[in-house]
Amino acid sequence: MEDSQIQLLIYDLALILTLAAAATIVFKLLKQPVVLGYIVAGFIASPHFAFLPSVGNMGNIEFWSQIGIVVLLFSLGLEFSFKKLVGAGGSAIATALIIVLGMMGTGFIIGKSMGFTSVNSIFMGAMLSMSSTTIILKALTDLNIRHRKFVPGVFAVLIVEDLFAVVMMVILSSIAINKTVAGEQLLRSIAKLTFFLVIWFVVGMFVIPTIFKKFRRIISDEMMLIIAMGLCFLMATFSVESGFSMALGAFVMGSILAGTSEAERIERIINPVKDLFGAVFFISVGMMVNPQVIVQHAGTITLLSIVVIVGMIVFGTTGMLATGQPLKVAMESGFSLTQIGEFSFIIATLGTTLGVLDESIYPIIVTVSVITTFTTPFFIKSALPCYNLVEKRIPKSWGVLIEGYGKSAGDNVKPAQRSMWMSIIKRNITRLTVFSAIIIASILLLRSYVIPPVSRLLEKVMSGNLALLLSVAGSLLLLSPFFYAIITPRIKAKEREELSSSNAAPLILLPRMVMLVVGGLLSMIFLMSLLYGLYSSLTAVVVALIYNVSLLLFFAPVVRKHLDMMEKRFMSNVNERENRRTGKENNLVSDMHLAYITVGHECPFVGERLKNADLRRKYGVNVVDIQRNSVRYPIPTGDMRLFPGDQIGVIGTDEQIQQLLPLIEASGKSATSLPSVEVKFTKMVLSKKSPLVGKRLGDTSLREDYKSMLVAVKRADDGFIDLTPDIVFEAGDKIWIVGDKQMMSKLK
Repeated sequence: MEDSQIQLLIYDLALILTLAAAATIVFKLLKQPVVLGYIVAGFIASPHFAFLPSVGNMGNIEFWSQIGIVVLLFSLGLEFSFKKLVGAGGSAIATALIIVLGMMGTGFIIGKSMGFTSVNSIFMGAMLSMSSTTIILKALTDLNIRHRKFVPGVFAVLIVEDLFAVVMMVILSSIAINKTVAGEQLLRSIAKLTFFLVIWFVVGMFVIPTIFKKFRRIISDEMMLIIAMGLCFLMATFSVESGFSMALGAFVMGSILAGTSEAERIERIINPVKDLFGAVFFISVGMMVNPQVIVQHAGTITLLSIVVIVGMIVFGTTGMLATGQPLKVAMESGFSLTQIGEFSFIIATLGTTLGVLDESIYPIIVTVSVITTFTTPFFIKSALPCYNLVEKRIPKSWGVLIEGYGKSAGDNVKPAQRSMWMSIIKRNITRLTVFSAIIIASILLLRSYVIPPVSRLLEKVMSGNLALLLSVAGSLLLLSPFFYAIITPRIKAKEREELSSSNAAPLILLPRMVMLVVGGLLSMIFLMSLLYGLYSSLTAVVVALIYNVSLLLFFAPVVRKHLDMMEKRFMSNVNERENRRTGKENNLVSDMHLAYITVGHECPFVGERLKNADLRRKYGVNVVDIQRNSVRYPIPTGDMRLFPGDQIGVIGTDEQIQQLLPLIEASGKSATSLPSVEVKFTKMVLSKKSPLVGKRLGDTSLREDYKSMLVAVKRADDGFIDLTPDIVFEAGDKIWIVGDKQMMSKLK
């Protein structure tokens, strides 16, 4: 890169960050979310604002903004693990489906009414159906409400929408090129997405937590930042190479790391990086605002902005209500989704690249996105007032709408037998999906990168046929645990005993046989695909049959042992964060566990010495370790104090630790969500109306009522007087006081 290009890059970055700093200060003083300040700063720095210097190269800003999207989605993944996604999966999928179908239908109708072609109208509907994950994430953070009950559900819906967007782009491409939907291509895209998600998750959960466990004590904050960001960008790159977006890869890596015990540490470390690049992303959005486009298409932009806001509120709220959420949660969710963002730009770019999108649509969509981004914080804040208004007018007979039917529906417990069978079937479908994905990925790697080079190497010391045979045999040996897993259904001993003792005993064999047959057929297909081209079809079938039979009859005990070890390690990694918190799978002797618990802001022992907290006598536990930031204090003394954010190692029984967890982790409002208070040291003269006049100092409660502390008092005749509880304040007294600026003003 030439010196002039480097100077231009630095100039652009300096300009936008300086303008962003000024704008955010102004918006903070106006008590508005800083994301709006970033958008204003972007507009001021753009060529569309002629009164100040503009950026020299928009490509530089686009580069930084792409990094911002990656880092923002990575940080979102850190708070939204795969376990949370799966837990909210059914509700999130149903809600996202209602939103996407509803908004696409509305957008199509609007497009046709405005005279656009069918293809342009379909693209418009797709662009209007994608809420912005990054904008909502930033708005919720700025408003300090990410702890609210509705937020996890909104995040789940947004991630499902992003997954829908990947599939939707395949459909739109097919419509644009073939004027129809290619079903085969659509199914291939869904299968590919599922395959890569499973592989990424399985490999990530096997490797990354294991590395963290092994090297936890030597990984400093600096090293952890490098490791985390390296993994983030590596997965983002791999995601693009696999045909998906960088944002999806970054989110997946964040979700993998969210299941580890280092999640909170990583989140704390990357916050400055996220804030910097996230700001650049929102600045780049503001740069897309073109006043000429707004004037030229003002009516269309206004209409589409209203459609996005009203449509998202209606369909978002309806989707949440349909999945059993209470009206309050549903409305808060719907009001949070009132914008379109980065995926709308991607879909617009796709249509432009394919040459099917009208040239006027792209700038219109960008302007609608900016307008709805501006309004998002206001609608989020207006959700509760609107809910209170609606609640007053809902008939009492509609009480189920307010409470949500999900809670009452959960009270109707299914018969134990049916519930158990459903659990068994779900578990085995999951195992079948996961291990099938592992086998497919392994076959692709073995056929491309293992069997050919190994065969060539062995041919130097033996015949070609024997070399190929040994290479294939070694591959089959490596894959044997995975083939055994898909052939044999997993039913726990307790489940087998309970079902055998019930009236359903004769029916146990049938589902097991069905699962065995399905697994066996899949195993034959996978084995034949591994052997395809290496041996004849007949040989492949014979080898596959012999391999499966031998696996079940002769090698089952050994293979099962290795499979159990792998599954146990995998589940331990998946639950590492929870296990480390509760001490499970970290048994010392008998029922004693070593658990690592993070001290919350509302913990009753915050600020106390360990000897005064007396945890051993009250709860039967022993504190054996305290980690504060990157410093560890093994076997702390009784004089050490506990502070929010400390991670303490506690030894106790399962019951003792479970009793202690809610007390130690009590969070209340974190420091970042507390209102800022300006402390000032000042002098004032008491007037006759002052609430202090005529009162004894001992009766004033300055600390409690006014958040202030008296430093000195001067009286005209007596000069400075001693501060005793018995002095009585008089009008005209000069007092020196320190405390909350707003509260102190009342003392005059």
